Amino acid sequence: MITSLLIANRGEIACRIIRTARAMGIRTIAVYSDADAQAMHVAHADEAVHIGPSPARESYLVGEKIIAAAKATGAEAIHPGYGFLSENAAFAQAVIDAGLIWVGPGPDSITAMGLKDAAKQLMQDAGVPTTPGYLGDDQSLERLAKEADAIGYPVLIKAVAGGGGKGMRKVDAAGDFADALVSCRREAASSFGNDHVLLEKWVTNPRHIEVQVFGDTHGNVVHLFERDCSLQRRHQKVIEEAPAPGMDADTRQAICAAAVRAAKAVNYVGAGTIEFIADGSEGLRADRIWFMEMNTRLQVEHPVTEEITGVDLVEWQLRVASGEALPKRQEELSINGWAMEARLYAEDPAKGFLPSIGRLETFDLGDAYRIDTGVEQGAEISPFYDPMIAKVTAWGADRDAARLSLAETLAGSAVWPVRTNAGFLVKALEHPAFVAATIDTGLIGREGDALLAAQRPSDDALADGAAALVHGGDLNGFRLNAPHKRDGHFLLDGEPVTVRIGDTTKDGEGADSILIAEGGQTWELTPWRAAGVEGAGAGDGAILSPMPGRIIAVSVGLGEQVTKGQKLVTLEAMKMEHSLIAPFDGTVAELSAVDGAQISEGALLARIETGDES
Repeated sequence: MITSLLIANRGEIACRIIRTARAMGIRTIAVYSDADAQAMHVAHADEAVHIGPSPARESYLVGEKIIAAAKATGAEAIHPGYGFLSENAAFAQAVIDAGLIWVGPGPDSITAMGLKDAAKQLMQDAGVPTTPGYLGDDQSLERLAKEADAIGYPVLIKAVAGGGGKGMRKVDAAGDFADALVSCRREAASSFGNDHVLLEKWVTNPRHIEVQVFGDTHGNVVHLFERDCSLQRRHQKVIEEAPAPGMDADTRQAICAAAVRAAKAVNYVGAGTIEFIADGSEGLRADRIWFMEMNTRLQVEHPVTEEITGVDLVEWQLRVASGEALPKRQEELSINGWAMEARLYAEDPAKGFLPSIGRLETFDLGDAYRIDTGVEQGAEISPFYDPMIAKVTAWGADRDAARLSLAETLAGSAVWPVRTNAGFLVKALEHPAFVAATIDTGLIGREGDALLAAQRPSDDALADGAAALVHGGDLNGFRLNAPHKRDGHFLLDGEPVTVRIGDTTKDGEGADSILIAEGGQTWELTPWRAAGVEGAGAGDGAILSPMPGRIIAVSVGLGEQVTKGQKLVTLEAMKMEHSLIAPFDGTVAELSAVDGAQISEGALLARIETGDES
């Protein structure tokens, strides 16, 4: 058995591998870039080696540095995780040539499945059903256009070296083909250094079904059943589940047997995934499911397979890499219940899913069934790497139980101030089509705005938060059934809001801020700090600007007598007007506010004094 292992990766997958390796008594070595010096995977490993600057191309993608780190620390083996160098045949060979154990398939297997056109031809020869299309060497526009006409529109142009949704174009009509081909080739050349393409028939109601396979060095290959990864956004998986809904026993047998044939065709060793595309217009049928590609590594969504089979796939990887036979035979593997995984990203769906970076002041995913993450509260979300910060997995006796459990966990999450897609995920899990399992890869693209979460909390949640903020304590115990209510002025994520608060009898000093978590969204509610705003109540009578803005009205003069609640100054900020009022009866002792002036946050605008001040 391997006794020391270097993980050539970062984040949640590095932590995941370390967890299993440690349980097996294997010493672990992490590698890290400048940005990851304080990362969780570095802290969890037995040893860690710095390999370069923050950009991946200068650290995690430099194979020579990783091999040197393994040599320097006495590591016996290298586990690539997924992404980065995991499917790089040259790196795998370099690891082997350095006298180290490569935890993954052989370089020849990676090469055989690395180019989509060659892999598709190989699968056809092995009797694996493939999507109708064109795989030829003639890459001229004339030949490709002729083949597209023969296949029938719509067709899909795919870069042969593509992946991750790059180098793919759907073409609906012959007149659009030439421009789409140019665009696809340009993206493929930029991303993969190879502009060759293949053509496939576009499947109208596509479902993404994949089968987990595993091989050893003794000639054994098994499958661990299928996963459904049809819920995607721009070709990126969002929610995965196992088993696939609507999969009957005969269809499962056919697709899983085809996956095993595919793995055997390339003498596959280790964990791999055979990806299929299914035409779901008439349900899942064996004659309507075709080979798409093979991923020669552990998949991001491997936890759902682990949860329904009870198998630790990383443990199997390490045992197989050590020369052991597969721990179980095919007949010993079975499906138990249902599992779903959601990918939690540091991104803001309300702003076009732009990545969100910064410090995780709050990172609370509650009592999730399973969380795979590489960050913790207080960690920094870096702009250098993939924005996925956690995988949240739920298990249930059936699909609906797993779905409801996952939705409940995500809805109760609280992450701040980094934005996440948790609210978007909750909406997706609750969408009628997903509930009914009538899903295809275009669902998110069609529904779009319907899956965006609310931009502010419900009135009840906002009122409870405001009451807790004013009266002290947390969100528990504050209800809106008090007979006396008043308006309170607050800032919700910096935007002014007025909230109707019920008077409470709960004692406690007001807090500086409070987080409201609802439906997977998190907001920060803060008091309106200006003394002149009702409910803020500074004792010295100073009227301060609560935010940058422009004064549009000064309603009082210096020395004027005012009464509590009287309007003093009107401020325009954040496209809204805000009235600053007298906190008590008194005299305008100072007045620096000038109509039309631009002022900064915290600027003194006026001061009210009572008649008894000395």
